[in-house]
Amino acid sequence: MPTILEQIADIEAEMARTQRNKATERHFGVLKAKLAKLRRELITPKGGSSGPGEGFDVAKTGDARIGFVGFPSVGKSTLLTNLAGVYSEVASYEFTTLTTVPGVVRYKGARIQLLDLPGIIEGAKDGKGRGRQVIAVARTCSLIFIILDVLKPLEHKRIIERELEGFGIRLNKRPPNISFKKKEKGGINMTTPAVQSRLDLEMVRSILAEYRIHNADITLRCDATADDIIDVVEGNRIYIPAIYLLNKIDQISIEELDIIYKIPHAVPISAHHKWNFDDLLEKMWSYLCLIRIYTKPKGQLPDYSAPVVLQDGHSGVEDFCNTLHKSIMKEFKHAVVWGSSVKHQPQKVGKDHILQDEDVVQVVKKI
Repeated sequence: MPTILEQIADIEAEMARTQRNKATERHFGVLKAKLAKLRRELITPKGGSSGPGEGFDVAKTGDARIGFVGFPSVGKSTLLTNLAGVYSEVASYEFTTLTTVPGVVRYKGARIQLLDLPGIIEGAKDGKGRGRQVIAVARTCSLIFIILDVLKPLEHKRIIERELEGFGIRLNKRPPNISFKKKEKGGINMTTPAVQSRLDLEMVRSILAEYRIHNADITLRCDATADDIIDVVEGNRIYIPAIYLLNKIDQISIEELDIIYKIPHAVPISAHHKWNFDDLLEKMWSYLCLIRIYTKPKGQLPDYSAPVVLQDGHSGVEDFCNTLHKSIMKEFKHAVVWGSSVKHQPQKVGKDHILQDEDVVQVVKKI
């Protein structure tokens, strides 16, 4: 019986030689579903363990985590040393071996954990090198820095994207607006509030049949693709923002630099000379979507030195209180807020009020 890797190679070869047109779209959808199932089987560790693997466990600390991904010798270690060295001190964490090197950068009051992951190689998603462990750690990150050597072709960019995609990481994408629910009987019912240019009911049925799903309700609120359906059914996709760091710009011309600036989600830098770190950190802050909330004890001035850092989308007053201490909500009466999230300065609010960046909050407890 062929191995999983051989089966994957056979399906990829069939997809490569099949001409793509409207008549073959359903066949492509089924092949993609088969490929996704095989990849899941390949990357799921035996015994049910979902850990990143020996030597890669690093305690998650700080307000966010950024993983450095790239080929060997592109400057990841230099970047970590200079970022942490310039903007903070390199932190010490307990970790099993030196295969993953952690540091921390302090920026706008937030502590951002940095992880210099070992260089990945082509075929990492299929188990080459220690790629699976590296990418498993990348799945735990709030943001990924993909470090590229600006002297090398952007084919490296495509290879790394392909490796991360093969491990269920979706870069700079949002989850498809699709609802999916299995049921006991009634067949496949598909509702399409949005116009579909690439999917029809028969293709969706074919893809779901590959997963032995014959009864389900599915609603497509976006112009979905076969890949979107597979991602929703698989249910293990991670959507992570990524910034491409084009390193070693000290070795190219101004004209070449102008071209590089046009690449989406990219920041040209020189890790060695510490060039353009300000732009990098601003983009990092923007992509992390963090907000800072300042505390104000009763009768005192706000403490602007140590903000409470929350993730945008989880920035309610209750989130703020739980970040301070889990017991606060038991005695919570209301909060007093100054800032852009309220109409009046100050204003009494409840636990469901959504805070905005640089709001000042005073918590009032029940007597």
